[in-house]
Amino acid sequence: MNQEDTNNEENYWTQRYNERQTGWDVGEPTIPLKTYIDQIKNKSLKILIPGAGNAYEAEYLFKNGFKNVHVLDISKKPLAQFKDRVPDFPNSQLIHADFFTHQDSYDLILEQTFFCAFPPTKTNREQYAAKIHNLLNENGKLVGLWFCFPLFEDTENPPFGGSKAEYLEYFQPYFKIKSFESCYNSIESRKGRELFGIFIKKNN
Repeated sequence: MNQEDTNNEENYWTQRYNERQTGWDVGEPTIPLKTYIDQIKNKSLKILIPGAGNAYEAEYLFKNGFKNVHVLDISKKPLAQFKDRVPDFPNSQLIHADFFTHQDSYDLILEQTFFCAFPPTKTNREQYAAKIHNLLNENGKLVGLWFCFPLFEDTENPPFGGSKAEYLEYFQPYFKIKSFESCYNSIESRKGRELFGIFIKKNN
């Protein structure tokens, strides 16, 4: 993504937040990710939540003793809203950046309505898988939720769907698939429309 595209993307999402067009925002951590977080024993893991929006999962992690949590968004607006809610959260762990140019390394990346938000081209989705792989430490994990419904011709209005088979085309070159199945504990509005996945980085 060039600088002009990045600026356009930032302006688009900032406008969505300003106009409160945030239908994906459920106001709290979703049950599948909360359930996953509750079984993590190592609270020193370095965790990234990309395209985090209001980042309720990050707030939940931080308030439950995970202090190495990093929140990334292309828009400053949700980052400022998050800081208002969680004033003790370190400013250095609030990252205003384009995910695709971000440089760092993490033990765990949590996916929650980010993949489905950017234009659903094959190139973008391949670049997402490659970038996640690049950002993860050895044996690092990508864990999260992916929408499982048809990818319609409308490629202007997220969220964008897809199928398990399609997603696996992008992920299998980079990850060992620990699990990737229909989500059994989705929130009511997303029941039957989500896949829950745990992917472990292949160390090529």
